[in-house]
Amino acid sequence: MTDSENPIDTHPEHPHRRGVYLIPNLLTTSALFSGFFSIISSMNGDYSKACIAIFVAQLLDGADGRVARMTHTQSEFGAQYDSMSDIIAFGLAPAILAFQWSLTGMDKAGWVAAFIFVAGAALRLARFNVQIGKVDKKYFVGLASPAGAAVIWATIWSMEEFGIQGAQVSWLMLLLVPLIGIMMVSPVRYFSFKDVSAQRRIPFFALLAIVLVLALIALDPPRVLLGFALVYALHGPFMELGRLSKRKKKETSDAS
Repeated sequence: MTDSENPIDTHPEHPHRRGVYLIPNLLTTSALFSGFFSIISSMNGDYSKACIAIFVAQLLDGADGRVARMTHTQSEFGAQYDSMSDIIAFGLAPAILAFQWSLTGMDKAGWVAAFIFVAGAALRLARFNVQIGKVDKKYFVGLASPAGAAVIWATIWSMEEFGIQGAQVSWLMLLLVPLIGIMMVSPVRYFSFKDVSAQRRIPFFALLAIVLVLALIALDPPRVLLGFALVYALHGPFMELGRLSKRKKKETSDAS
């Protein structure tokens, strides 16, 4: 989740009248529009366009908070508005996309699976809001909703590019969609990358790596982005397994 702006007075004759900062809220509104556009595209059967719209929403969602912090225009209103945008773009839009593309033929099980995803995203955002300032900002607790949405839209976009129809993989989606919803409310920690600052110097080779990543994405956007989404979604559970293994080894050595 990202935040946006601070309230300001808009007219000297009305000191209690408050306004909003334009740029960060415009980015948040654009992300909200992209999520809404994805829903409309899914309903019209244009699934590739729906996937791309959620991807655009992710880019905008990542930009609004950084712009707000760089311009010192954060506020409680911006944070809450961003959450409202996120539940549409990364909760409702991916669930409707998955339902329309594959789960619609699964009867009640299909819409229940989609609802679990939406509920997971909503609960994830609510928990994030109440944990601000209480947890280490280097980590997210549970899979972030944009990352969860990325697994869904990147999977569907990749399969569309391969010519695979949703009905052919309905059982896979019936398992994947609620699983991602559950991962969003799990206690598993994920790197947030919030300690990465745009104003800090980076090694030259890091810049070269970024160029190579962009080149890979340009070569095959659906599958490369799916690979990134899956790696991020899985790195949290693997880190937890590593911590558990170290804890058991330490307990064993202490006991011996």
